[in-house]
Parts: sequence; C-alpha cells; structure tokens
Amino acid sequence: MMSVTIEVPNRPRTRKQANWEKYGWLFMRVSGPLLIVLIFTHLVVNLVLGDGIKAIDFAFVAGKWADPFWQVWDLAMLWLALIHGTNGMRTIVNDYAGQVKVRRALTTTLWAVCALLILLGTLVIFTFDPCPAGASAELLASFCPAQ
Repeated sequence: MMSVTIEVPNRPRTRKQANWEKYGWLFMRVSGPLLIVLIFTHLVVNLVLGDGIKAIDFAFVAGKWADPFWQVWDLAMLWLALIHGTNGMRTIVNDYAGQVKVRRALTTTLWAVCALLILLGTLVIFTFDPCPAGASAELLASFCPAQ
C-alpha cells in the first residue's frame, strides 16, 4: 500500500480581506427592489395623485421639501440610485477594460463623480430655501410669508 503525503504550503498566513465583489453583488440585489419602490412611489405621488406634470413647479418642490419625510425619501432615492448605477458601471468596466491601469483610472473616476454628485445632491436637498428673498409671490409656496 502506498501513502501520499501532502505538504502544507510554506507561505505566511495573511489576514482575511473583505470580499468587495460579494458586497457589491449583495448591494445590487438589495438596492434594486428598494429603488423600484422609491421611484414608483415618487412618480405616483408627484404625477398621478396630484394634478400631473403641470402642477410640478418651484412651489410644489418647496412644499414637498418642507417636510423632512420627503427630504429623507428623496435623499435615499438619490444615494441608492447613484451608488447602484456606479456599481453597475464598475462591473462593466471590470468586464471590458483589459489593462489594470485603465480599469483603475476608470473606476476611480466613476466613484469620484458619484461622490461629487451625492455631495451636491445632498446639499441641495438640505439647504433648499423654499421661500427665497426677492422671488415673485406666484412662484412661492402658500406657506411662505408675503415679502
């Protein structure tokens, strides 16, 4: 009878690293259905339940964003959509960019643009002034004081 000895590789044990591909895959599976609910509810509330597209103006947005619920709703939609889309584009870049430097440059650019858009969108949502000084009264929401 012959016995076979399998030697243990002589390499140092490394710390277990995070599996970013798995986390990206899981994020896409969770954020997709959430985005469907967020976006279709957004469309129904803004276009179907109200007076349609003709009712959406500055006063409509000002009235909506005066409520913290809609600020958080739109913020969640913004963040999830941008990260979901950027992660999808990252997957496409990984599939088609052959050179490591090109792939790294494209994914870095994608995430930088995503971060910039998230920052700007978040600032707009939370610094939006529903009653700007000097605006004509017919454009302002009904809760704005007369100027």
